[in-house]
Amino acid sequence: MDSVACLPTLDDLKHHVLQKLCAADRLDPAQTPLLQAVITRRGVPCGLFFQAQGPRLLKVYAVWTSEESRILFYNCTGERTAETRLSEAPDPGRLAA
Repeated sequence: MDSVACLPTLDDLKHHVLQKLCAADRLDPAQTPLLQAVITRRGVPCGLFFQAQGPRLLKVYAVWTSEESRILFYNCTGERTAETRLSEAPDPGRLAA
């Protein structure tokens, strides 16, 4: 099910992604590492890739694409499980900083 969220800062975005990824697999957000990497297109930051790691080598993913103003969530098999549309999002120009 798609949802809409207002996530104006990078911290808000990361918190939302971690909460949603952890909820899907009943992971504790306080103990779940969240890795991130900047996605670039022609050398310009345009989004973020997130990976949450759980027990037994469990890895779930999310991708924020600033151009489409949405976050796509994937389970450990690569199947898309959810989508969040953003009414307000962080400035992708701040990702490189």
